Amino acid sequence: MNDLYCFGPFVLDPKRRTLHCDKSPIPLTPKAFDVLLFLAQNPNRLITKDELLKAVWGDAFVEEGNLTQYISHLRKALAGNPEDSRLIVTISRKGYQFTADVALAELPDAAKPDAAQVLTSGLSTGGIAAEAQTDNENSPSEAATALNSLKMNAPIPKFGSGWRIAAVLGVVAVVFVGAGYVSWRSFRAASPPKSEKIMLAVLPFQNLTGDPNKEYLADGLTEQMISQLGRLHPEQLGVIARTSVMGYKHSDQRLDQIGRDLSVEYVLENSLRGSADHLRVTVQLLQVKDQSHLWAQDYDYRPRDILSLEDDVARAVVREVQIRLTPQQQADLTRTRPVNPEAFDAYMEGRFFLDRESAGDLNKAVTYFEQAIQLDSSYALAWVGLSRALFRQADRGSVPLIEGRRRARETAARALALDPNLAEAHAQIGQIKREADWDWTGANASLQHALELEPGNSAVLNLAAGLAISLGRFGEALEFNRRAITLDPLNAAIRGSLAETCSVMGRQEEAEVHFKKALELNPDLAPNHEGLGLVYLAQGRAQDALAEIEREQMGMWRLQGQAVANYALGRNKESDTALSELITKYQSQSSFYIAEVYSFRKEPDQAFEWLDRAYVQHDTGVPETKSSTLLKNLRGDPRYIAFLKKLRLPL
Repeated sequence: MNDLYCFGPFVLDPKRRTLHCDKSPIPLTPKAFDVLLFLAQNPNRLITKDELLKAVWGDAFVEEGNLTQYISHLRKALAGNPEDSRLIVTISRKGYQFTADVALAELPDAAKPDAAQVLTSGLSTGGIAAEAQTDNENSPSEAATALNSLKMNAPIPKFGSGWRIAAVLGVVAVVFVGAGYVSWRSFRAASPPKSEKIMLAVLPFQNLTGDPNKEYLADGLTEQMISQLGRLHPEQLGVIARTSVMGYKHSDQRLDQIGRDLSVEYVLENSLRGSADHLRVTVQLLQVKDQSHLWAQDYDYRPRDILSLEDDVARAVVREVQIRLTPQQQADLTRTRPVNPEAFDAYMEGRFFLDRESAGDLNKAVTYFEQAIQLDSSYALAWVGLSRALFRQADRGSVPLIEGRRRARETAARALALDPNLAEAHAQIGQIKREADWDWTGANASLQHALELEPGNSAVLNLAAGLAISLGRFGEALEFNRRAITLDPLNAAIRGSLAETCSVMGRQEEAEVHFKKALELNPDLAPNHEGLGLVYLAQGRAQDALAEIEREQMGMWRLQGQAVANYALGRNKESDTALSELITKYQSQSSFYIAEVYSFRKEPDQAFEWLDRAYVQHDTGVPETKSSTLLKNLRGDPRYIAFLKKLRLPL
């Protein structure tokens, strides 16, 4: 108790229970002092909220929101300008880290006080419960005088210096468990510039129920919250898409780093507790610039009423970030959306498996969506989910192409009939019309309607970019791509789409940058390795192109890339071998990609033969006809113009 804790201009005296900055006293409540003392005793390591609560309050029950208020009070006390306070950083959803280099100091015996004091005069607690003062025998001036004769001891070791081997082993474990997260963290420096609108990230719900089978519910609530907030007022409030925030699901990332990664001003932290008949959701709104706590609330629901959470939280966020809603938007927040709770549960399960996309997971997604529909046939979102799962099954060859697409059309149409204002339904119909029906006018109408309903939906923006590419409106596609990335900056697929657009426009250096960033985010996502290889090919770097294409995971695109790269290198035999294997394995579903190889090899007769096959097969590559860089050798041929006319594409 005779030791003092010194960090920067601050001196913390546990015996006197005082905090001084440059010998001037800083008033703290007793509990705030206890919190700061524990932080100073444990610098430069993650201190969980539970650990801090137990250290300061023992076994007494304290709401997490109270701890957050004490942290906020300490931040203000430690910095005249709260924006500069970085001594206490928030580790997202986990706890806090005291970042100061703390050294121990000792007062000479003559200066050591006999009594303790707590400075509380003039203290504004800002919502913290009033705390009793202890008797003071030593004045603040006497305490400051005693600070003149400090004897400095060794600094408190930083966390890790005595645990180096354990830390290294821990890092290795984290690398294997969270390789996807590590791959995109380095991307943070290349985040797009902030827009004028307020930007918010909804972090993944923590499943604290103790039941791992409730992960689907936590993930589903994350998606629902993002969708609801994204619809509020997209001109004023931008909400980061689910794909980007899910990378933080199992990470211990600092709040300020999350703000830089995603270019957001606010973060919403969420947790889920409860049992079969009772759910408690805790939500906290944090401001990134000073890591201040703006608002927190616990919500208690029966499982059947959990959808009310979205509206309750949305109203609070609107109030705190000062968004002005129109009368219609306010009415939307009070509109009830009755859903059978068992159907909602099944829908959440379906969404969980849909996102995983393997053949087995898609089968499970279909089963759960069908179960949700059986429980509530009026559940429009479940019909959309079923349509998406069926369309992906057909596209991947898991079900017969014609039958799968037919069912996908019917279920999407049913969703739209049930809810004409459901953006997801319009977007799904737009995707089917573009990729399967080649109905460009219909696809445009559906996607424009979806964008009118949800202009802040990154998935819809990406679909709109794809249609613009098909129609040869490359500048428009570029704008859609960039808007999508602002809302979903860590989405490798959207980053790859932007790279493809740049490549089509002849902006190969930009395309190279974006493909590399996409691969940092997800090294295995097809066809980004081939895409980068084709960019190298356009730059005259055929050897680099082949090396990159060899890394492509998907066999269809790897073989196509090998065929063209080897041809560019003059290795005709190797090109023939790759092309032959491509035809043998993929001719029934990828005739378009075979045609592209023949075009690149300047064999137009074979290229048009395979294009005609692709037309008959309704190959999903056909909408890329106008944008394909590999087909450029055909563009002066009258048969190319005839093919565009047959597709009803603009010349």
